[in-house]
Amino acid sequence: MTDVPPPAHRHRARLTRGRRIAVVAAAALAVVTTVATAAALTLTGPPEADPAAATAPVAPVADVAATSSAAPSPSESASPSPAPSASPSPSRTAPATSGDCARPVGAGPVVTLTQVTLPAAVAGYGNEGDTDPLPMAIAATPSGESWLAWLGTGGRVHLGRLGCDDRLIGTPTSFTGVDLQDVQADANGGVLLVTRAGECGDTPLCGGESSPCRTMVMIRFDNAGQQVWERQVTNLTDSRAGYDDGARFIWWYQHHGRLASDGVHTAAYFGVAITVRNGTCVDVHEGDRMQVVDSSGALVTGHRDAFEVGCSHAWTSRIVYDPRAKRFVTVCATDNGCRIAQPNPYRTVAAGTCDGTLFGGDLVLAKSTGYWTAWSQGNRVRLEHFTTGASDTTITTAAASQHPHLVGYGPGRMLLTWAAGSGMAAQVHDSGTGAAVGEQFTIGAKDHNYQAFKAYADGSAAYPAAGNGATGVTIARVQPMG
Repeated sequence: MTDVPPPAHRHRARLTRGRRIAVVAAAALAVVTTVATAAALTLTGPPEADPAAATAPVAPVADVAATSSAAPSPSESASPSPAPSASPSPSRTAPATSGDCARPVGAGPVVTLTQVTLPAAVAGYGNEGDTDPLPMAIAATPSGESWLAWLGTGGRVHLGRLGCDDRLIGTPTSFTGVDLQDVQADANGGVLLVTRAGECGDTPLCGGESSPCRTMVMIRFDNAGQQVWERQVTNLTDSRAGYDDGARFIWWYQHHGRLASDGVHTAAYFGVAITVRNGTCVDVHEGDRMQVVDSSGALVTGHRDAFEVGCSHAWTSRIVYDPRAKRFVTVCATDNGCRIAQPNPYRTVAAGTCDGTLFGGDLVLAKSTGYWTAWSQGNRVRLEHFTTGASDTTITTAAASQHPHLVGYGPGRMLLTWAAGSGMAAQVHDSGTGAAVGEQFTIGAKDHNYQAFKAYADGSAAYPAAGNGATGVTIARVQPMG
């Protein structure tokens, strides 16, 4: 389906396309369930085929509350609808809450699962290879609400707002898009990252077969979900097609992307195809690219953290904004040296091997200085702390997985999650030392290799998972921890 560059330049997806393909269990969950940390719910269903999957230890259930999961009717209030609970005895005090959404703060992590019925089907959930479409992404607003983006059918990417109770409010909008990559939110709306159709041109490939050429586009939207501006962050133009020398475009190669914001600028970091003339034909290689756009939608030329190409043969492009250093920080997994690395210039964070199991998880701020990134090799998940370049602390976790996720989880903590049976297992870690905090617990929602948890200002974290049927989504939220 593509050209075949010389062996040294072949994209690693050719070596790993036999990775685990997860199949969504559409039966999923019919209620909103709250589970206290001390209670790790037993996950039902057969273990997934991935030999890396491990189920968290099962503890007795300490507290389970349930409410109706139906989406609100237009007459329902958009304000939070907390789950009913028994009236406290006179000797009890009301639980502490956090943020504008008044989410309850527990002594340990508490998981809520909310079923949402969407007005349009979610496409692409099932296959989870690194070149497969990303079904959904979620973003936290400063007030604690969310924007949910999902890939639909017919070349549309949909966007809807979720209230404090994680239920859909208002009428979703949609935008032209072949693939969804990420969504980022702020007080005035947010930014979507999508791929769109592009032109390949007629320059012959030096080998292999052609594949569609596409662009990567940021779409700025307001609080009504309406477009404000859009900006291509690849470099195709009316005079430069994908198969022209110097093109940077989206091909079949792994191209998942992530967004980060400093409050004024938004940065997009994603996999990219790189066209290089080779005599009368062109080779197309694979790398990654980071571009920064200002609040008006203009590319910021010469931004110190942006780059045309960073890691070669890269996958799992991860980015975070560090307000302490006033910098966008990026890491990739790459078969250039088979490692977790910082790009532009290359700096090795953690050394790996090219055995088809190297995977970069996510990137979060450490408590005081530096960063933590999760990664896996040989079904063993590690946390690496680094500031610039080589890791100075390695934590070998109890997680056995090929695809870990990491997210900030309130002040001084981070949350590590991974696929376990038909759901996920999770462990809180200290973001200063990396040490585990408390016991492992379970999240009864379907994992996806490339989707991400997002951190909220109130100390919670949320994840969009497959729900009931083609239009169902499960919002898994780990409530704030005191």
